[in-house]
Order: sequence, then C-alpha cells, then structure tokens
Amino acid sequence: MLDLTYDAPKPKVIAGAKHDWELVIGMEVHAQVASRAKLFSGASTQFGAEPNSCVSFVDAAMPGMLPVINEFCVEQAVRTGLGLKAKINLWSAFDRKNYFYPDLPQGYQISQLYHPLVGEGEILVDMEPGIARLVRIERIHMEQDAGKSIHDMDPAMSFVDLNRTGVCLMEIVSRPDIRGPEEAAAYVTKLRQILRYLGTCDGNMQNGNLRADVNVSVCRPGQYEKYQETQDFAHLGTRCEIKNMNSMRFIQMAIDYEARRQIAILESGGEVVQETRLYDPDRNETRSMRSKEEAHDYRYFPDPDLLPLEIEQAWVDEIEANLPELPDAKKARFVLEFGLSEYDASVLTADLANAGYFEAVAAGAGDGKLAANWVINELFGRLKKEDHSIEESPVSPAQLAAIVRLIKSDAISGKIAKDLFEIVYTEGGDPEEIVEVRGLRQVTDTGAIEQAVDEIIAANPAQVEKAQANPKLAGWFVGQVMKATGGKANPKAVNQIVTAKLGL
Repeated sequence: MLDLTYDAPKPKVIAGAKHDWELVIGMEVHAQVASRAKLFSGASTQFGAEPNSCVSFVDAAMPGMLPVINEFCVEQAVRTGLGLKAKINLWSAFDRKNYFYPDLPQGYQISQLYHPLVGEGEILVDMEPGIARLVRIERIHMEQDAGKSIHDMDPAMSFVDLNRTGVCLMEIVSRPDIRGPEEAAAYVTKLRQILRYLGTCDGNMQNGNLRADVNVSVCRPGQYEKYQETQDFAHLGTRCEIKNMNSMRFIQMAIDYEARRQIAILESGGEVVQETRLYDPDRNETRSMRSKEEAHDYRYFPDPDLLPLEIEQAWVDEIEANLPELPDAKKARFVLEFGLSEYDASVLTADLANAGYFEAVAAGAGDGKLAANWVINELFGRLKKEDHSIEESPVSPAQLAAIVRLIKSDAISGKIAKDLFEIVYTEGGDPEEIVEVRGLRQVTDTGAIEQAVDEIIAANPAQVEKAQANPKLAGWFVGQVMKATGGKANPKAVNQIVTAKLGL
C-alpha cells in the first residue's frame, strides 16, 4: 500500500491586545449507533415517528423493568473502535450517571465512565495534500440518549418526546490535539466519513445522529509543547465546553468566538471559569448554560442491573476480518492504482457511494485517470449544481464509462463528449448508439480535415500573415476548422495540419 506522507499543520494563532495566543481543542462526539432497536430495549429507533410511540416499559422506567443489552449495538461499537485503530477492552462495565431532567425518565443515564468498551485509538485528519493532523482518541463508550424537550409549541407549557430515550450512542472522546477551528470541523468530517464507511452511524447531523461537544481553551505559545512533553494539563488554559454542535460551519464560528472571549478575559486580568456553554448562531456568540460538572457531581456508581460486559477475542477478530476498506486505505490505493493526485483521490473517497461509483466507471472505461476527470468535473459538478446525490444521478456508471471509452478511442472529441454527456444526462440512452444515430463520431479522415483547412486559409489571407508572424495566432485557424466541422474534427490532427499548412 502506498504510504502518503504528511506534515502537521501549524496551530491557529490569535493576536490579542497584549499577546499572541494558541488554541487547544478536544472533542466529544456523540454518534447514534445504526441499529433498529435501542441499547437496552427492543423499541424502534425510527426517526420522525409519532411522539412517544417508540417507547418501551424499560425506556419509560416503569417499576420492575430491567435493561437487556443489545448485542448488535456492542458489535457496532467494537467495529467503530477497530476502524479507529483503537484497543478493544474484552471486559467493560456500565455505570449510572445521576441527574434530573424531564426527558430522562429514570433520573439517571446508563453510561460507561470507569471501564469503557473501547480504549485508545487515532484518526488522521487531512487538511490539504501533504498536511494532516493525527488526533488521538482517548476512549469510546456506549451510553443511552435522553429524550427531547419541546418548548416552542405552547407559550405556557413544555412537551416531552421520549422516542430518543434509550437510543444507543457512542461517545467518541478525543485528546486535546486539535489546534484550530478548521481542524475541528475537519476532524468531525473525517470521523463522520469513517463511521459511514463502517456503517456504524449514518452521520446525519440534521437529525441529531451525530453531535459534537467542543472543549476550547487558549494558551500562550510554547505551553502546548510543555503539555506534550509532560501530559500535564496545568500547562493548558481552563477549558469551556460548547454543547450539542451539529454544523461544521457553526463549530468553526463557535470556537473562534469562544477563543476570543477567553483571550479578552485573560488579558483584562480575569480568570476563565470552567463551564458548559451553548452557541447562538443568530448572534454568533456562546452563552453560559451551567457550571461544568465533574464526575463526583453525577454520583457515578456501577449499574446494579447490568453485569460487566465480557466479550471474546475470537469475536473481535471476526469483526475485524470483515471490516471494509477504510477511507485512508482507499485513497492511497486510488493514488497508486489509478495514478490520481492525492486531491482527486480525496474527493472521490469522501463518500463511500461516490468511491463505488468511480470504481465502476474506471473498471468499465479502462482508464482510471480519465474516468476520475469526468466523474469529478462533469458529473459531480452537475450534481452539485442541481443539489443531487450520487444515488440520484441520471447517468449510470456504465453510461459514463461508455463516454470515457469513446473519448479514449478517439471516436469523439472532448467537445462532442460534453455534448454527449448532456444528452445522456437529460435524455438517457446508450452513448455509443447516440453517437452513431446523431452522427457525432469524430472526423479522423485527414483528407476531409485538409480540405477544411485549405478553405479557411484561402478565405483569410490577412490572418495567415499574422499567424506566420506570430505562431500563437495559429489557434484561430484551429478554432475555425472545429467550428466548420461542428466540433467533430480530431483536434490533434487539426493542429498538425494547420501548423504544416502555415509553414510554422
């Protein structure tokens, strides 16, 4: 496999009124496990169902109801850990995290504080070709989601929908290795990409299936390096957590605002208070939500209704053996196998469906590089313009592969190929049949091309003199020949004949 080397990006530096400051960011991403049933009950996880219609007795915390672990959710968490090159703990345990909220019927959340299922891993976050940040994963633990409180349906009352209660979440906790707003958004993007490749979370941020809590602090230049040497958090500033971010753009805006807020406090002689904050996109500001709780505030203790979770190494090995090719490996293979640039390979592997479409085109066309150009520039460009996904593409991989084959064999010119693509995109049909029926095949008969060149030269003596004085103007004749032949003439042959006829 090709080894794509990279350098780490420079940290984001913000100039304060008195000093320069650097950002330090850690992320806690809550990813909803792709499962039809909840973590401890058989209730449906369907999104958009009638309020309170997907709630079992266990979810509603009815007396005497006991949780039963969903093995598939455990498998998905293990699969995620393996995809992030993380350690899988064969022995883990569930704890109760106690707090009161109207949409938490039990009065506690079942989580994993002391003994998580997944230990340390890593994610390589691509910023641009040759530049990437290696972000360490501290842990992944499973926990229940809470319900949803609705405050905008009545001026005097709030409503509670318990459909999400008990849905399995994976909380993916990073180390404070992220050094800027753009890196934070790129980290969530890369994590989302890996989860979608693995099939363990659909990554739908609009539905709340992927949410990020962002921990932001600032420090003076040089302090972060001391933290790296000692792993002593005292070298870093006091962090504030921004809760429930579900937009890449808002993540960046919130981090930038929060960092500047903290810098202003520190430079005025104040102290940053560790707390949980919410981001208001309308005002582009973070606001205090509550003081930041520590573990003792939640009175964690082992859940008495659940035995420790013990899994076998053979089961983990079987899951690992069935992992799909992940984004970094696929990108490296595309570079090596098809001769693509790292940038083009990144574009094609950004989404699993896009990568699959491209591979089908490349296989049918017999030319990966030319196939990549057409998939990225023509197809992706058109789909983006019309706000369509690759699944909605009216051009199948077989049709696009046929167009690429026609270009490669010189059956059609690049200009005709674009016209052909437009016909297939809007009307459908077999590209090869369309070329024959509509007479689009490229003119490769040098005799016919010579005749067209001779006619244009004879009709434009003044332009001939200019071209002979300045050979760059020969392109005018090429353009005229292409126009006269309806774009069907072989451009390479036209260039050669025009150059010879003009004596250039």
